[in-house]
Amino acid sequence: MAYDFKPFDARIKEISEHVVLEMAGIRTGRAAPTILDGVQVESYGTRMPINQVANISIEDARTLRITPWDASQAKEIEKAIVQANLGISVGADEKGVRVFFPELTSERRTTLVKLAKERIEESKTSLRVARDEVWSDIQKKERDGEMPEDDKFRNKDEMQKKVDAANKAFDEVLARKEKEISG
Repeated sequence: MAYDFKPFDARIKEISEHVVLEMAGIRTGRAAPTILDGVQVESYGTRMPINQVANISIEDARTLRITPWDASQAKEIEKAIVQANLGISVGADEKGVRVFFPELTSERRTTLVKLAKERIEESKTSLRVARDEVWSDIQKKERDGEMPEDDKFRNKDEMQKKVDAANKAFDEVLARKEKEISG
């Protein structure tokens, strides 16, 4: 009997998407609007992502320009970015808000690489937990007589191939991020 890996595949996809978002949030010294994805702004009594109250564009290699749709929101946007503590500096002007990315020091690069490795390791841990849940389910099905022993080991091998492929993808994401940070 073939095991239904759809929920496991969905969990792998979810973890992989989370890895991509986590890596995008680790800034490299180049202006990247994705660093602001997690920043919430107080706007008309509710909290919203910056990209829902303003236009974000890249002004130059180390500067972002945030142009609020309502000019009165500039101070709230500036305040939200400062409170997010992203290691970037912020300044408001008549057109909106400018976000400056400082030059990376070698110490900061080392810290960012370490942070990226920690995030990848957290994702691998989540994957291991999901794998253990699937393996327990496969073993239970075999004990309950719903699956022959041969199928149990065939499904275990298939599950492990999926885990190995996901781990390889995580390592590739990490290698790209390390190159980008060292860049």
